[in-house]
Amino acid sequence: MGRRKKGRKISGVLLLDKPTGITSNKALQKVRWLFDANKAGHTGNLDPLATGVLPICFGEATKFSRYLLDADKAYRTTAKLGVITDSGDSDGNVLETRPVSEFQREELLKVINRFIGDVEQVPPMYSALKHNGKPLYEYARAGVEIERKIRTIKIFKIELLDVRDGEFDLEVYCSKGTYIRTLVEDIGEILGCGAHVSMLRRIEAGPFPLDRTVTISQLEALQERDGAAALDPFLLPIDIMLDGFDQICLNSEQSGSILQGQAVRIAHSLKSGLIRLYSNDEEQGERFLGMAEIMDDGEIAPRRLVNFESSD
Repeated sequence: MGRRKKGRKISGVLLLDKPTGITSNKALQKVRWLFDANKAGHTGNLDPLATGVLPICFGEATKFSRYLLDADKAYRTTAKLGVITDSGDSDGNVLETRPVSEFQREELLKVINRFIGDVEQVPPMYSALKHNGKPLYEYARAGVEIERKIRTIKIFKIELLDVRDGEFDLEVYCSKGTYIRTLVEDIGEILGCGAHVSMLRRIEAGPFPLDRTVTISQLEALQERDGAAALDPFLLPIDIMLDGFDQICLNSEQSGSILQGQAVRIAHSLKSGLIRLYSNDEEQGERFLGMAEIMDDGEIAPRRLVNFESSD
């Protein structure tokens, strides 16, 4: 008999405002402990330096976190000019310092605008990307350089918020897989003086803005006063991560077949792709069942389903 997982069986999505100075995994473990949850995972790393929107999935919600990992993101960052670090941010060791020439705001805007659209990036060594099962940052700390493939990412918009002596602030709207540290380093290279990130804050992750987040300090205060269950109202429903997908509602018989892993045929106007499935009956009301795929013959086949016994 396997070991029983400790903690409460809860499911949902928490929008955490991750604090600076800790890894995303450490923030996850702290929140999991506060909720006394038996299962949790986050939806994409933020650097220890970075703060901001970190969606955390509990229980059955972890099955659907992959869809949020693919979502677009937005960041606010400060670029420090004239200093190059091994990590691309102010947590790293200084590799080189260069003089910073005077430039006009218009010159900086011209450089920044070169990065709007499809952009090729080489992922930094100080990243959580895996090589032979180990994250790249472990090789970097050991002084080992691993060859990385160029990736094409998309930057939808960059706003220049402020320019000060030796630094500037940006707001960046981008696709998944974009490294803001790499963007800032590349801008610094074109300017000739180099640059690194001294502040990074994720202000959006998919449909979730910063103003919907809660801090660890807020959770700690409430949990200490009223217990773990008092935190449950902060949990959002699982399907909130999937708003971009079409949905189909099934009757009781169709729902039963889907939950047993069987494809069903129903009248619908959708052509293909992934969809959200719901059931609606007198006993259970409307329930999110999971994700399915519309097949070439029109049938709907289950792909990832909620285990309602696990989420009780």
